[in-house]
Amino acid sequence: MRRLLGRLSLRARLLVMTAVLLLVGLSLISAIVTNRLETYQVEQVDDQLDSVTTIISRVPEATPDEIESSVDRPELLESGLEALGVPYLVYFDEHGNVTTDVHAPTLDAESLPSHDELRAIDDDGAAVDVAAADGSGRWRAVGHPTTGRDGTVVAATPMIEADATMDRLRAASMIGGVVVLIVLTVVGWFALGRGLRPLRRIERTAAAIADGDLTERVPALAPPSTEIGRLAGSLNTMLGQLDRAFTDQAASETRMRTFLADVSHELRTPLVGIKGSTELYRMGALTERADIDEAMDRIDREATRLNALTEDLLLLAQLDEAPEGQLDRAPMDLRTLANDARHDLHTLDPSRPVELTGLTGLNGSGQPGAAPVDADEARLRQVVTNFVGNAAAHTPPGTAVRIGVGALDGRAVLEVADDGPGMAPEQASRAFDRFYRANRSRNRSAGASAGLGLSIARSLARAHGGDVELDTALGAGARFRLVLPLLHED
Repeated sequence: MRRLLGRLSLRARLLVMTAVLLLVGLSLISAIVTNRLETYQVEQVDDQLDSVTTIISRVPEATPDEIESSVDRPELLESGLEALGVPYLVYFDEHGNVTTDVHAPTLDAESLPSHDELRAIDDDGAAVDVAAADGSGRWRAVGHPTTGRDGTVVAATPMIEADATMDRLRAASMIGGVVVLIVLTVVGWFALGRGLRPLRRIERTAAAIADGDLTERVPALAPPSTEIGRLAGSLNTMLGQLDRAFTDQAASETRMRTFLADVSHELRTPLVGIKGSTELYRMGALTERADIDEAMDRIDREATRLNALTEDLLLLAQLDEAPEGQLDRAPMDLRTLANDARHDLHTLDPSRPVELTGLTGLNGSGQPGAAPVDADEARLRQVVTNFVGNAAAHTPPGTAVRIGVGALDGRAVLEVADDGPGMAPEQASRAFDRFYRANRSRNRSAGASAGLGLSIARSLARAHGGDVELDTALGAGARFRLVLPLLHED
C-alpha cells in the first residue's frame, strides 16, 4: 500500500488520505447515531413493556372467554392491547403451563413467539429479545410475577417495524455518506489543485534554474506567514546565495586567469631581458668592455626586479594563508611613520610641497594627532611608503602632498592626500586589485611598478585588523587612508 501511494502525486496522496479519513469519520458518525437511536427505541419499548407488565401482573387473571364476554366488540380488544403497547400477553401458572394467551387480532399466530421462548424468560422485569416462531423477526418481552397467585405474566411486542426503520436509516446513512464523500472528494480535488498551484510554480522555477537560469526567482505566491510563503522566501534566499556564489566564483576565476596572465607577463619581462643579454654575450656580439658592463647592469636590474616581484608574491601568499603570523607587533604611534614619510618625500622631490597635518581633509590644516597602535612598524612603513610613492609617481612635479595623522571614531588613521589628477570611479574600484595599473600599457620601463603595492598595503592593513581606503575623483586628487584599531592604554 505504501509503495502504491508512493507512486501517486502529492495531490492524489493527499486526496486519498483525506477520503479515507472522511470515510472513517462518516462511518463512525453514522454508526454512533444509528446505535444511539436504536438504543433509545429499545429503551422506550422496554420501559413501556415493564410499566404495562407491572400493572397487569397486579390484575386478577381472566380467561379468554371472560375477556371476550366482557367486550361486545372484538375490535375494542385490539385497540386496547395496541394502545397499551403490548399486543401479546401470556399467563403461565406455577408449573409453567399457559393459562391465558391473548394477542391483538391483527397479529398472525404464526408470527408470535413460541411459548417455550416466553416460558424461559425470567420474571425479574428485565427485557429480552425473543424470536418469532416463523423467524419473521424479533420481539421484546418482559416477565413479572403475578400478584396474589403463583405464576408469571409475560408481555411482548414485535420489533419488526423498529428494525425496518433502523435498516432504512442505515441505508440512508450509507447512501448519504457515499454522496457526501464523493462531493467532498471532488471539491477536495479542485481545492488541492488550487492549493498546490504555488508548488507547481516553484517546480517550474526549479526546472528553469536547473537549465542554468540562476536569475529566476519564485514569485510572491502567498503571504510570508504561510507555509508556502515561507518556502518561497527560503528558496529565494537560497537562490540568491547560489547566484552570488556562482557570480563570485566566476569573478574569482576571472581574477585568477588575469592574475596568472599578469604573473606570467611580469615574470617574462625581466627574464626576457636577462635571456637577451646572455644570448648577446654568447653570440660574441658584446666585444667592447662598455657593452659587456651595460649588459651585466641590465641583468642585475632585471634580476633585482625579478627578486622583488617574487618577494611580493610570496608576501601576498603568506598574508592570505596566515596574516597574523607575518607580523611582529609592538606599541607605536603613526605620527612616527607620518613624519618619516614627509622627510622621505621631501628628499625624493625637494620641489614638492609636503605638509604634515591632522585629519582635516585635502584642504585643511591642523596639528597631527596622537594615533597609538599595536602593530608591526616595518610592515606599516611599507604601506605608508607605497602611499607616498604613488603620490610622487602619479602626480605632476611640484604637486602638493599632505600627510595627515590622528584618531577618528575610535580608530587610528594615517592619510596621504594629493592635488593630482585623481582617478575615475572604475579605476578607483580596482586600485587595490593585484597587478592592476591605471595604465595597462605593457611597454613599461624596467623600474615600473608591477601593480602589487596597493594589494600588499591592503593585505598588511587587514592583517593588523584594519583596512585601507581611497577617496578620489577625476580632477579632485586622491586620498589614501590607513585605518587601524586604536591602542587603548590601560
